[in-house]
Amino acid sequence: MSTQTFHLPDVGEGLTEAEIVQWRVAPGDEVAVNDVLVEIETAKSLVELPSPFAGTVGELLAPEGETVTVGAAIITIAGAVAEPDASSGHSAHGEPPAPVDDEPAGAVLVGYGTGGQVSSRRKRPAERTEAVKASVGVVAKPPVRKLARDLGVDLTQVSPSGPAGEVTRDDVVAHAQQASVFRNLATPAAPAEREQTIPVTAPAPAAAPAPTHSTDGREETIPVKGVRKATSSAMVRSAYTAPHVSVWTDVDATRTMELVKRLKASPDFADVKVSPLLIVARAVIWAARRTPMVNGAWIDKPDGSAEIAVRNYVNLGIAAATPRGLLVPNIKDAQDLNMRGLASALEKLTLTAREGKTTPADQHGGTITITNIGVFGMDAGTPIINPGESAIVAMGTIRQKPWVVDGEVRPRFVTTVSGSFDHRVIDGDGVSRFIADVASILEEPALLLD
Repeated sequence: MSTQTFHLPDVGEGLTEAEIVQWRVAPGDEVAVNDVLVEIETAKSLVELPSPFAGTVGELLAPEGETVTVGAAIITIAGAVAEPDASSGHSAHGEPPAPVDDEPAGAVLVGYGTGGQVSSRRKRPAERTEAVKASVGVVAKPPVRKLARDLGVDLTQVSPSGPAGEVTRDDVVAHAQQASVFRNLATPAAPAEREQTIPVTAPAPAAAPAPTHSTDGREETIPVKGVRKATSSAMVRSAYTAPHVSVWTDVDATRTMELVKRLKASPDFADVKVSPLLIVARAVIWAARRTPMVNGAWIDKPDGSAEIAVRNYVNLGIAAATPRGLLVPNIKDAQDLNMRGLASALEKLTLTAREGKTTPADQHGGTITITNIGVFGMDAGTPIINPGESAIVAMGTIRQKPWVVDGEVRPRFVTTVSGSFDHRVIDGDGVSRFIADVASILEEPALLLD
């Protein structure tokens, strides 16, 4: 009877560590291939790890609450063998398990990076190779499969470029076709390329303890890990790398509120949630087409030079306060969605975040972000830009206030639109034009009509 050790795999996006949240098995339990062993929390998401072996659980090598590095041993399984028909099963990620071979360097579960150091298993008979390939299908990590679904890309049509023959994120993006972009007569057409770079001159580059309490109970310490650790690092990096500039303006959003009310009453929107955030999201997409630099990104190059990437698509990030901390999932190619499609995407994004099921792929590749501070009763703010982006728009609370209309003071629904921008990428005139465009849509959403 052999004993195999399962090592913490790289579950995607190059993450280097994860916290053991909850063991789903105990010593002595019998497990089959793809049974969930443990739930882990990475810097971006909660992930269930399936077993690559069938056998009896031996020792749990990492206690719940401990942060372990990728490649660390976390559990042993006695009598462990890969089930002969494992290739027909599916993992907790919804992906088929990887083919089993006797090459240690490449023996990893589909959806896990090679950093996991998963032990090799018995070699399959040569005559079963083609059957295994057929059942497993295209080799790609779950985040790459999610991206392909979001972009409408058939993975079987993508040429893989990964070192182990897997399809990479860049392969999917390269294969994706430039989709039509929502626009009206006042909006310029999207360029043929999804992304362009503009050379620029670059400036000079710029283990958590367990919770403890003081003896008198007046103070406690909280370990910084998981989402909080990732968020703090990202915000410090952004605040001290990108020179932030913030602007804001008050807006009469009465017609936006009227539109939201009509949409809620419409049979076409009966099964989706409609809120003012929907109109703000549509306004940001529209305004970004008119001022493309807000949707760009500053890129430092190894030789000391820099480029500005101008994205001709919008992966719209929505800052979400969740029990796990601040997450910023994004809606891929949001410019392609009509009003109802965008409403459905916003609802799905919100529910997924609240349930703690946001994946690293959901948070990767954002181009511009909205933070809805209005839900907390705030009027305006100066938010920090999400790393890899150049703009973040803050939507304040909408409340009735006295407003001058045609020379008369009337009660109107008023809000404040504010935003922060990377001054390396966009200047004050572009920033002001962008915020003014968002405000104009909130004042008169009929401008969005095709």
